[in-house]
Amino acid sequence: MNNNDFSTITQPHCLCGINLPYDQCCEPYHAGRAVADTPDRLMRSRYSAFVLRQFNYLITTHHPDYLNGLTEQQLAQGETQWLGLQVLSSKQQSETGEVTFKAWYIEDKHIDAIYECSSFIKKDGLWFYTDGQQMQTRLPGRNDTCICYSGKKFKQCCAKRMS
Repeated sequence: MNNNDFSTITQPHCLCGINLPYDQCCEPYHAGRAVADTPDRLMRSRYSAFVLRQFNYLITTHHPDYLNGLTEQQLAQGETQWLGLQVLSSKQQSETGEVTFKAWYIEDKHIDAIYECSSFIKKDGLWFYTDGQQMQTRLPGRNDTCICYSGKKFKQCCAKRMS
C-alpha cells in the first residue's frame, strides 16, 4: 500500500486508535490542513505517520534541536509492520507534555513494542516531539486480547505471525 491508498480503505477507526476514519482523524495533520492541539494528538498522528511511511511529517513534527541528524532516508530503512498502538497515559502542562505508549510491531517474524514515555514541547503555538525514555515490556500472553484490536486472542491472531 502506498501512502495515498489508506484514505480510500474503509476502516472502523484510524490507525492511531481513535474511533474515527483516517480522513477525519490523522489525515488532516499529515496533509498540513490541521495541527495537533495536544501532545496526545501529536503522538497519535506520528504513530499513524510511521505506519503510513509519512516520514516528512515525522521530521516536521520532531523538534529541530532534538533531531540529531535524523533524516527521512533513515526512517525509511527497514520493513517494519506496525500492529497497534496502546496509549497508557498522557499529561500536559502549558508548554510541555508527556505520553506513555506501546507501539507494537513485527519485524523478521519477531513481535516487539516501542514502549516509551515521550516528551513534547510547545513552541510558537505548535507541539513538537523531543525525545523519549525507552522501557521494556513483555509480549501479551497467549489468551490476552490481541494487540492489533482484532478482538481475537493473541494466540489466534498476531502470535501466528511469529512462526
